[in-house]
Amino acid sequence: MKQMALDIGLAPVSTLDNFVAAGNEAALEHLRLWAGNALRSPVPTFIWGEGGSGKSHLLRGVREALREQDSRVGWMDASTLHPPEYDEHWDAVLLDDCHLYTAEQQAAAFNWFVNAQNPVHGPARWVLAAADRPPADLQLREDLRTRLGWGHVFQLRALGEAERRSVLRRAADERGVFLSDEVMDFMLTRFARDLSSLMLLLEQLDGYALRTQRAITIPLIRSMLENE
Repeated sequence: MKQMALDIGLAPVSTLDNFVAAGNEAALEHLRLWAGNALRSPVPTFIWGEGGSGKSHLLRGVREALREQDSRVGWMDASTLHPPEYDEHWDAVLLDDCHLYTAEQQAAAFNWFVNAQNPVHGPARWVLAAADRPPADLQLREDLRTRLGWGHVFQLRALGEAERRSVLRRAADERGVFLSDEVMDFMLTRFARDLSSLMLLLEQLDGYALRTQRAITIPLIRSMLENE
């Protein structure tokens, strides 16, 4: 069954604070400590996991945390078709979707990595990268692949069906919202299944239900999709 993209109004910015860790606490804590420390270690970090495990959310969260500190960040993902040259003013390099990189992107990523770790001026910069598999399994040029796996490596675990339901139910209870099994089934089969998207959906459903003075039902969800 085709899942609906969550496109209701403006989605909130991905941050480290609104990432639902649930089994990935070690990776989140590592990134929190690093992003919040001006004397951060330049040892690179690599996170990997299947789709929906939260890799891109974490990288965007780190980028947002650094921007709040007025730090400049070099960012590349699969949509960066023609990456720019490395900028010595960058304070960190973030590489998302590494498993999808083209030859041009791989060359740029290698250049960014080398220049960040061995800059002409100033201290070494941190490199944070992410992909859907561990570095050893990446189909990338060897000099880039080995560098990506040199430092800290974290695997992100996507939650199973029962765990998603449990987290969603608990979040609904904390809001004083009742979700029937039918509504839960609809949410988990028709929308993106990563926890961050589900929490956003719950927040928007709660707000819409309050504004319309209605309980959360499948007809209400359909109404929100049509009217919001």
